[in-house]
Amino acid sequence: MSSEDRIIDIEMKLAHQEHLVDELNQTVYRQQKKIDELEMLLGALAKRFKELADTSQDRAAANEKPPHY
Repeated sequence: MSSEDRIIDIEMKLAHQEHLVDELNQTVYRQQKKIDELEMLLGALAKRFKELADTSQDRAAANEKPPHY
């Protein structure tokens, strides 16, 4: 194998690795974007759940019979 063939082989491997790194970067970016969206949704759901829990406790207290019954 001549040194020119070795250089070409190394360049091909380097190009392949650069392509893989780019694909991995895109995958990580998409995953982080999805994680951010899910965290926002989870926060909104937790807030809504707390509001509903507070509302149901208020309603339960309003419908309670007075202690003298």
